[in-house]
Amino acid sequence: MRRLGSTRHRGRTGRRVAAGVACGAALAALTVPAAEARPLVHQGAPGGVHWQPKDPGTPQVRFRGLAAVDRHTAWLAGTAGTVLRTTDGGATWRNVSPPGAADLQFRDVEAFDARRAVVLAIGEGEASRVYRTDDGGATWTESFRNTDPKAFYDCLAFFDRRHGLAVSDPVVDGRFRILSTGDGGRSWRVLPAAGMPAALDGEAGYAASGQCLVTSGPKEVWLPTGGAAHARVLHSADRGLSWTAAETPVPAGDPARGVFALAFRDRAHGLAWSPAGTPPPAYRSGAAWLPHSRTAALAVGPTGTDLTTDGGRSWRTIDTGSYDTVDCTPDLSCWAAGEQGRVARLER
Repeated sequence: MRRLGSTRHRGRTGRRVAAGVACGAALAALTVPAAEARPLVHQGAPGGVHWQPKDPGTPQVRFRGLAAVDRHTAWLAGTAGTVLRTTDGGATWRNVSPPGAADLQFRDVEAFDARRAVVLAIGEGEASRVYRTDDGGATWTESFRNTDPKAFYDCLAFFDRRHGLAVSDPVVDGRFRILSTGDGGRSWRVLPAAGMPAALDGEAGYAASGQCLVTSGPKEVWLPTGGAAHARVLHSADRGLSWTAAETPVPAGDPARGVFALAFRDRAHGLAWSPAGTPPPAYRSGAAWLPHSRTAALAVGPTGTDLTTDGGRSWRTIDTGSYDTVDCTPDLSCWAAGEQGRVARLER
């Protein structure tokens, strides 16, 4: 399944820096059903894949939240409280924005299907909110509004249709704050902070692409950071109750440097922190493994899209358009979205 603007805190800026998404680890073989179609991209044969625009007609909106359900259905979340949905592969889009949300900045959306989705608005204090719909966006319920003036929620992620987490920057008690739901986003509670390591000085997450909190399986979750002397990745194997931290070689040391996004295939193989021989040439804010490929993945950013077919060891640019986030689905579909209302689906 499947980030406003204070310059004081990197989780609030999404500012650009080279090597925002670093590179990858080698992948183990995945079990793919025999009936599945061949991969969209496979080792050694990129096949001329390209982004096919799916214009929603909203050039004034920047979409950093994206939830691709399949090649027909996708949800977008962006500036000015905007939420869009397509169920025909992007041929048409419906504005399903929550009423009264025009002043909010939606940076993340998680969709379970064409009718059920959860969106996150970011910001200090009450600007951080969560909404849920069960009828395709016809109606919305506000299920969480932050009341701590120091908290600032960056992104959210789900393990399944019921269990999910949201994360706030560590401006409260010197630790990242984790919000948990066990009913599909209908209600939320703050988890105890005892299992969270103390944050480094200046450390924060990045509300840049809806990928600053990622899950794999029923309990594994990762949180990338930046802004401090070292960029780290925090990991929990128990749905956010306890965490360990690992330093990465990704450049850090100022508010605009660190790991902006993660992409995991399983608990052992992900994109973020092993230096690549040929890394992406510029800042990348979003990443995704291509469906049913053992070694192919995409990284997107304001200056282009890069493709790896060797598990992240090398990358080459396949498009120079500006995208902030990317998401792929099991039915061989990948979507991307970004500034000036840009939305596209990967084609070949």
